[in-house]
Amino acid sequence: MTFSERILWEELRNKRLARKKFYRQHPIFYDSINNDHFFFVVDFYCAQSKLVIELDGPVHELQFEKDHHRDLILEEKGLKVLHIKNEELRDLNKVIEKIIEYL
Repeated sequence: MTFSERILWEELRNKRLARKKFYRQHPIFYDSINNDHFFFVVDFYCAQSKLVIELDGPVHELQFEKDHHRDLILEEKGLKVLHIKNEELRDLNKVIEKIIEYL
């Protein structure tokens, strides 16, 4: 886990946030072709609320199209995708409020 992921995980783990179960580094399968299975590994996932949380560091500024395509596939599966920039974690309470709004 990155430093930012560790910070957020402390708030999400063990149903600490809104009594919701979150998984970290969770695979989301989106296709199978000839016994090959395709999936994304998301940073955090709440199955109960169908919420994916992605923490975005500087590398994500360079791969906007790739991330957008990934989001579209996840949204087609009925999932909500919330992106949080690493620097947003400086105000952890605001990030928590943002997540609760999505839940």
